[in-house]
Amino acid sequence: MAHDTATFLLCAFVVFVILSSKMAPRSLSALAVLLLFAPASLGSSAVGLKTHKPFGIPNTFSSIAACVDEPLTFSCENTTAIRNTCCSPTPGGLVLQTQFWSTYTGLERKGQKLPKGSWTIHGLWPDNCDGSFEQYCDLSRQFDPTPGPPVLPDGTVVPPWKGPGIDTFVKEFGRHDLLDFMNKYWINQGAPNSDFWGHEFSKHATCTSTFDVACYGPSYKKNQDVVNYFDAVIRAFHRYPTFDMLAAAGIVPSNKTTYPLSQIQNILKSQTGAIPFLGCTTNGTVLTEVWYFSHVLGTEQYGAYKNVDSTTPSSCSATQGIRYLERTPSSEREVRA
Repeated sequence: MAHDTATFLLCAFVVFVILSSKMAPRSLSALAVLLLFAPASLGSSAVGLKTHKPFGIPNTFSSIAACVDEPLTFSCENTTAIRNTCCSPTPGGLVLQTQFWSTYTGLERKGQKLPKGSWTIHGLWPDNCDGSFEQYCDLSRQFDPTPGPPVLPDGTVVPPWKGPGIDTFVKEFGRHDLLDFMNKYWINQGAPNSDFWGHEFSKHATCTSTFDVACYGPSYKKNQDVVNYFDAVIRAFHRYPTFDMLAAAGIVPSNKTTYPLSQIQNILKSQTGAIPFLGCTTNGTVLTEVWYFSHVLGTEQYGAYKNVDSTTPSSCSATQGIRYLERTPSSEREVRA
């Protein structure tokens, strides 16, 4: 209260002097500066003003300090058991970055469109080293409104998530930049994007040991792992610019031209060092998916990815031409500007 009174009197005095004198402009400037900084020097609540701490976005990274002392080895190439599973994805050490080539979303009228000149994100999956996989490994972190499968092979029922969309978790951390990118490149078909994101996190991230809640230490914030997973998915996606790699070699979407499967495979191998899985529909003739397989040195979030050949045979025809279809112009939008 004393600070408020003193500041008010000082301000009144300065105003009086300015109005009643013929002081030089430089002197007036000095008084103006004094008036400007008086509240900060006499109290944060002076003359009704309050100082505010700068807005900060919470960190969501996991803790890898303990990983410094762990043996350096790529996942699926270790000869002894991984001691700290927060430091290397295990048993799901065969990491897949998966992408879609879709030609429509079904929700174009709501503004949900595909990114021009780019494939879209499917997910980041932790397959076991033999190519098998787990799913929905932690039902306490189940945010999928339409689980698939709804019942696991052991008979466990996966309850549909009835709460808010998983995008609200990202907003709570102030990561509007992340949401903006996801809404451009991680696109669902026939349902809101956030439903797809919730599915991918719940089915796959919960089976990746480096995203376990324990890996975030005692300062863990609720849903921190969700944001960290989405960041990791985008980092991995950036490693594989499928559209650009194919286009640079003359493979572009066309409703008339077809391409041999081997040509597509060899182009991608020439840039990644390994043959990815290519997925096709319509009797193996229409290209719709690509999966890039990797072993990881370190965590799935920040480690080095080493590409390896797909453990899953392509579903595309090796004898018929592959169609890489054009999109309807109304189904895509320019997102690179």
